[in-house]
Amino acid sequence: MQADYVIVGAGSAGCAMAYRLAEAGKSVLVIEHGGTDAGPFIQMPGALSYPMNMKRYDWGYLSEPEPHLGNRRLVCPRGKVIGGSSSINGMVYVRGHARDYDHWRDQGCDGWGYADVLPYFKRMENWHDGGHGGDAGWRGTDGPLHVSRGRRDNPLVRAFVEAGKQAGYPETHDYNGHQQEGFGPFEMTVHKGQRWSAANAYLKPALKRDNCDIIRGFVSRVVIEEGRAVGVEVLVKGRKEVVRAHAEVILAASSINSPKILMLSGIGPAAHLAAHGIPVVADRAGVGQNLQDHLELYIQMAASQPVSLYKYWNLFGKAWVGARWLLNKSGPGASNQFESCGFIRSGAGVDYPDIQYHFLPIAVRYDGKAAAEGHGFQAHVGPMRSPSRGAVTLRSADPADDPVIRFNYMSEAQDWEDFRKCIRLTREIFAQDAFAPYVSHEIQPGAAVESDDALDDFIREHAESAYHPCGTCKMGRASDPMAVVDPVGRVIGVEGLRVADSSLFPRITNGNLNAPSIMVGEKIADAVLGRSPLPPENAEPWMHPDWAQSQR
Repeated sequence: MQADYVIVGAGSAGCAMAYRLAEAGKSVLVIEHGGTDAGPFIQMPGALSYPMNMKRYDWGYLSEPEPHLGNRRLVCPRGKVIGGSSSINGMVYVRGHARDYDHWRDQGCDGWGYADVLPYFKRMENWHDGGHGGDAGWRGTDGPLHVSRGRRDNPLVRAFVEAGKQAGYPETHDYNGHQQEGFGPFEMTVHKGQRWSAANAYLKPALKRDNCDIIRGFVSRVVIEEGRAVGVEVLVKGRKEVVRAHAEVILAASSINSPKILMLSGIGPAAHLAAHGIPVVADRAGVGQNLQDHLELYIQMAASQPVSLYKYWNLFGKAWVGARWLLNKSGPGASNQFESCGFIRSGAGVDYPDIQYHFLPIAVRYDGKAAAEGHGFQAHVGPMRSPSRGAVTLRSADPADDPVIRFNYMSEAQDWEDFRKCIRLTREIFAQDAFAPYVSHEIQPGAAVESDDALDDFIREHAESAYHPCGTCKMGRASDPMAVVDPVGRVIGVEGLRVADSSLFPRITNGNLNAPSIMVGEKIADAVLGRSPLPPENAEPWMHPDWAQSQR
């Protein structure tokens, strides 16, 4: 029950970290509360709505009632299984925009500009373009993480990109390469028809080594002696044990659980800890603060002809899809069905995309409920850089209690403005000629929902989380009172303790968070090993030449 490095959480960053530290010959113990990822529900990409709704694989967190969303409590799924949320997510692969990382660097995260992180994205990737073109020079081809593209043989998937072009937006052949802005093919962490989670990419190969092992247990706190983290207290099969770390403890337990464990260990806002009777080890005001997420709406259209995936939305169809996948990992089950996307700017003067589209050739919800209308399609749309901030705090000093999660969604006037714009811009895309052969009518919001007030009511009732929580252990300079960790992930004020997961993002990236989370694990692993960071690559990303004057 001891190792050089103890990693708490076998999620996206934790798995990458375990792989790199073990590869370098260090002894590594990973502690994960969840169990195995075996079985078709996780491994079959087309079944993605199942694992995120299964108690067995999900922590089952809910937000507190959200005051600006009619006091709804929103679900906040986090993976409780090896691979973490990369085992239950939608498998969408988005690096984020170059400007996101330059913003991190400018906020005090030295060494995290785009030039610094690009080599890590390349190191982790094994990119398969599927013959659709792309920017080979910007991509990696021998990393552990397989990234592929769907077949894109559904006509709706192609119509979405065509409609984007007809509306005056650029086309992009590789949004993870030179040019993010525009419409084009989506990428997914799928390999040979199977979900390629961080467990499949990193953890399983690491566990084949003698120096890497995994313990199933529930971590209640970090053990700190004389200002230094020396291990963690774990509940294993009902018994409390201490797992010792000779070198460092690394928290990679998610943006919900990492701050919770820090606070239970006495690291956090002193008054909050004192209120729960927890002795203060390090007074860090930022622990649990700065919580961010992406909200999205589903703009759903009914189809005028039977071209959507709805034809499989019955017992026989699902059985056929499942059988094909089990037989040879082919058919609709081999894709997450997010095969086209768009990244656009909401207005002139916005220098890089702040709206993302996931297009889906069926009208369905994340919980697997199909629209009553039958054949249809939808775009998930939402603003990428909401100014709203929330917090994760302790419910009590009892580690068994879920933390209090308050996203504080839509708490700024700009959020409402941005969301109304998202709906109107989406309607304009669906009104283009490319969709004329397929559109019957708008299912939701519905053509009658036009005015600002009516749109606001729809948003209040229907906005859903895109499941991208982050930011709760902000990385920054040691002099920044709200920073929790320094730019190499070390917790400020405690020796031998790091955080490496999405909780250290100072600001949310534009897009899905799995790729940046894995990149964080890769990059901080080099810092832990005392290696010089990979040399920066000064690749010049595409910016709309007329961004200051024009929206497209």
